[in-house]
Amino acid sequence: MLSVIIITKNEAEHISRCLASVSWADEIIVLDSGSVDGTVDLCKAYTDKVFMTDWPGFGKQKQRALDKAQGDWVLSIDADEVVTSELRMEIEKALQQERYQGYEIPRLSSYCGRQMRHGGWWPDYVLRLFRRDCAQFTDSVVHERIIVQGQISQLITPLLHDAFVNLDEVLHKVNSYSALGAEMLYQRGVRSSLAKAILKGLWTFIRTYWIKAGILDGRQGLMLSISNAEGAYYKYLKLWELQSQQSSASTPGRLRHFRHPWQSVASVPYRLRHFRHPWQSK
Repeated sequence: MLSVIIITKNEAEHISRCLASVSWADEIIVLDSGSVDGTVDLCKAYTDKVFMTDWPGFGKQKQRALDKAQGDWVLSIDADEVVTSELRMEIEKALQQERYQGYEIPRLSSYCGRQMRHGGWWPDYVLRLFRRDCAQFTDSVVHERIIVQGQISQLITPLLHDAFVNLDEVLHKVNSYSALGAEMLYQRGVRSSLAKAILKGLWTFIRTYWIKAGILDGRQGLMLSISNAEGAYYKYLKLWELQSQQSSASTPGRLRHFRHPWQSVASVPYRLRHFRHPWQSK
């Protein structure tokens, strides 16, 4: 028996395609943390196991979903990922063996309309298929991992990932993930400075565009390298800001949203107060 687990929040744009691609599974479990765009109703068209919860972070939320699974095997996918018919056949074949307790799947991600095969994005092996009784998620707020006790193998067919559909989504994720990343680093005792933030951003661009050959992905390769650099820069800049809050009246451990002069007042943590670079239209 195979259980599919998915966590969601405001994923109406992606979720139907995702769920349709795994409708063959024995069980589909969805944990939603407050969608207001119709995601929950879309999910209920594919499964009756849709649960509404608070948001404790990626790792803990995925562990909650795993705890609800009944299958011997579990496939953990994100709302913006798709299992092709070819991958389905390979998964079903893998479930018939007893040698391995988990499988890494190569993930092929798209960025603004192009499937990215350079810049460190391919092959992006992710551990997503595993025996339920051998696995547990880390409790990381972001960039969680699944720990599997036993032997791990790899599948060949890629899992499709619509990582960034357009620039608005790029900016959304750069902003939200840099905030989460800054908080994680702060809790681990990592410290930053303006110079460190700049150097991290520069190094990330060089690594993505030149060392990892992002240049071979054309215009999107350049765009990806820039957004990766922005993510690193903002993460360490926000970490620097968190340090300054230690001596301020702000709530300890909470990230005050960083604002450039062209930005409006910030709003809810972990969600994007949409900001625009000077080259974007209003």
